[in-house]
Amino acid sequence: MPERNWADLVKTPDRPLRRRRNVDRADKEAFITQMKETVNGANVIVVAHYSGLNVVEMNDLRNRMREAGAQLRVTKNRLTKLALEGTPYAGIADMFTGPTVIAYSDDVVAPARVVVEFAKTNEKLVVIGGAMGEDRLDDAGVKALAALPSLDELRAKLAALVNTPATRIAGVLAAPAGQLARVFSAYGDKD
Repeated sequence: MPERNWADLVKTPDRPLRRRRNVDRADKEAFITQMKETVNGANVIVVAHYSGLNVVEMNDLRNRMREAGAQLRVTKNRLTKLALEGTPYAGIADMFTGPTVIAYSDDVVAPARVVVEFAKTNEKLVVIGGAMGEDRLDDAGVKALAALPSLDELRAKLAALVNTPATRIAGVLAAPAGQLARVFSAYGDKD
């Protein structure tokens, strides 16, 4: 019978003893590489603690993120800190303690808005902070970012601003023709 390595056994509340899952070095390197690509491709990262969220609540948060065009990922803190080295987000490495999730997206407002709205209704999710490039945000900064209009809302406002002068010009140009038509109609009615 092989000798047991008691250091690999972990005691948990639901089971007296269970084997610790050993993650090999290649898996860790793949995680770091993937996380580095994720971080480099994001315009904003929001960091939050999710202690106590159950599976249903976490899936609800992920679905809300997907609907907003953002993504949510549970992180391995030590490996994430390694992945942040050499990226613009290296300044937020100290935020990765405890059960941590990151929300990220190309849209700067979407992840912040979803996380802040979810945290208002669920006190188990606590916003820690985040970053936009090299600019570090605290929890108040993330909340201020969430209050800004989203990229789609800004595009709609810009389109409305561009469209308004065009409709006014069309109305001004069409007005003389309408007046001429009414004058001709009045002369036609006289006869």
